[in-house]
Amino acid sequence: MNFKRFFAVVKARNIEFFRDRSSLGWNLFFPILMLAGLSFVFSGDGKAVYKVGVIDSKTVQSSFMDTRYVDFIDYQDKALATVKLEQHAIDFLVDFSQKSYWVNQGSPNSYLVEKIFLGQHNNFQRLETYGKKIRYVDWVLPGILGMNMMFSCLFGVGYVIVRYRKNAVLKRLKATPLSAFEFVSAQLVSRIFIVMFMSSVVYIGCNFFFDFYMLGSYLDLFIIAVLGAISLISLGLLVASRSKSEELIGGLLNLTSWPMMLLSGVWFSLEGAPNAVKVFADFLPLTHLVAGARKVITEGATLADISYHLTALLIMSSIFLALGSYLFSWNTER
Repeated sequence: MNFKRFFAVVKARNIEFFRDRSSLGWNLFFPILMLAGLSFVFSGDGKAVYKVGVIDSKTVQSSFMDTRYVDFIDYQDKALATVKLEQHAIDFLVDFSQKSYWVNQGSPNSYLVEKIFLGQHNNFQRLETYGKKIRYVDWVLPGILGMNMMFSCLFGVGYVIVRYRKNAVLKRLKATPLSAFEFVSAQLVSRIFIVMFMSSVVYIGCNFFFDFYMLGSYLDLFIIAVLGAISLISLGLLVASRSKSEELIGGLLNLTSWPMMLLSGVWFSLEGAPNAVKVFADFLPLTHLVAGARKVITEGATLADISYHLTALLIMSSIFLALGSYLFSWNTER
């Protein structure tokens, strides 16, 4: 081994990295952005111990709402809130306008929150419900599959496009009658097939061992998954529409994927998160994919019930695909 040549290559690679301002900036600022984001999401005076559902909480004036270490979640639909209580997603449900509350007979947390509530209100009607607790693996399943689809869509498309551009493959394709929209659409269809095939294999294989909870239709689940994949692939095509640097595209794809992984309800529910976080998460395609799939699986929702998420994914896909085709460059030097 010739160490002179070795250190020459090390020196050249280091200089190349530090001269790439975009890559250098990404490596410096991304950890800071992550820490700032997490500190904002988990800000507060302490982690909540219990979750209490309140029917139309904006009109409620009660000292119970000031109880520390309790997350109060607003519900407009009493039936949905009851289902959440049955599934142990919340520990207690109260309707101040009707002077009634619900407890889950199979939940120890529900029993303890009732004791706290009765310390301040003792003239409410007590109602009972019972339901099997959904395992965390059942609840987190849509998030895990959605996250896996996200990485496959973004990185599977983004790196390929940049590699084609860097190796002058796109430059050669430009000399053919192939249009940018045709090329982008072909990449979209190809990746959809790959992503859906792999996701189906993973779900079927894991279901054999875990026997996943499923209340809805598998067809509805497949449809929301396809729309989510289309939206994520279109986003990946948009991110890679002009870049020629593999290091830069890696940073951009991470910048795109990490907020979705943290703020789209993959690992934890955003029901008790600050409103600003919820609004931001609503602009992320993975949020609608995970939320729609989770409602189908755990609540038995139909396509009509998740029409908001389907519409959001269709709109995002159209915007991403249109911008990706418009901004697409065959051989840009940027």
